[in-house]
Amino acid sequence: MNNRVSSAVGQIAESATLAVDSKAKALKAEGQNVIGFGAGEPDFATPPHIVEAAVAACGDTKYHRYSPAGGLPELKKALSEKTVRDSGLELDPAQFLVTNGGKQAVFNTMMSLIDPGDEVILPAPYWTTYPESIRMFGGVPIEVLAGADQGFRVSVEQLETARSTKTKALIFVSPSNPTGAVYPKEEIEAIGRWAADNGIWVITDEIYEHLVYGETQHHSMPVVVPEILDRCVVLNGVAKTYAMTGWRVGWMAGPPDIIKAASNMQSHATSNVCNIAQVAATAALSGGLEDVAAMRAAFDERRVTIHRMLNEIEGVECLEPEGAFYAFPSLNGLLGRGVAGRDAETTMDLATIILEEAKVAFVPGEAFGAPGYARFSFALGIEDLVEGISRIGELVSN
Repeated sequence: MNNRVSSAVGQIAESATLAVDSKAKALKAEGQNVIGFGAGEPDFATPPHIVEAAVAACGDTKYHRYSPAGGLPELKKALSEKTVRDSGLELDPAQFLVTNGGKQAVFNTMMSLIDPGDEVILPAPYWTTYPESIRMFGGVPIEVLAGADQGFRVSVEQLETARSTKTKALIFVSPSNPTGAVYPKEEIEAIGRWAADNGIWVITDEIYEHLVYGETQHHSMPVVVPEILDRCVVLNGVAKTYAMTGWRVGWMAGPPDIIKAASNMQSHATSNVCNIAQVAATAALSGGLEDVAAMRAAFDERRVTIHRMLNEIEGVECLEPEGAFYAFPSLNGLLGRGVAGRDAETTMDLATIILEEAKVAFVPGEAFGAPGYARFSFALGIEDLVEGISRIGELVSN
């Protein structure tokens, strides 16, 4: 049979987080008062000095032309300096590839590492793009679930159970989207040594590195376990740290041969990232972390508030998020009973009912490989946050 859509693309599901956000925005456009906890997007404006750098770049004719596919030299230099400053990882500028947002960094990495049949261990709950990007290139995601009882952190024992002769790589994300979990240094070291001992690649996503709270600290696995450096790809971007989701600048960093191969591929796929956005990213990385500190303080207030309010709802249990800007409560106590006179057997059912009845949007746990849970982004104003959780509490208690 002649399928109109290729099998590789046909198996890919729409991003659940963007789907929820789109539905919420459509209802808002109809004039409905919808509060959205769906999108992982800071509600702050991009800091002025970054915007000013972009405006100036628009008038510079050298940025009106093609530039190197792998990234502007000045940005790659800034990336090298930023990485040493923020995580202690020393990499040459040539070991960075600038991508069109963090998602292209993910796809470039999978395309460069994964052959059909390769297995990639994927701790769950996971970010929705990971399993899709693995399957796109013929890989097989091997899900390893760590629930709230484990603090949403997988153990070496679980990883070893999941390992096979086909295991090529491990996805490692800390701080975590969707759970807000942050691995302590000793657990990072144990997992890194396990990967090194077994010759397994580590793809570590550090895009939330600056969003940790209280006494919690972020640690970069290749710094903690240098032995994995030759089999490690670090993913990052400016979106979350600098409120630059729409600028679409991410990067991957790793061994020279992998970065070279990925750069060659990108030269045919998209060529260079928009020069203006690259200049803006350079200004962000070179401009200090004062704006980041201010945003983190606001997120921290919201984190404490949403954690408290969710736990005050009967049937909801929520661990305190330590990083990123997500709460990931268990809603199992709300399932199997009527909500607003309607049946809610799954968190997908519950999300639909709450959106339609209370006009509050969140992403059900099924999207992250964790049925029974839900992701609530607290990257929205405190007033909307309080109103949204209050609406849910009132709806499910009636």
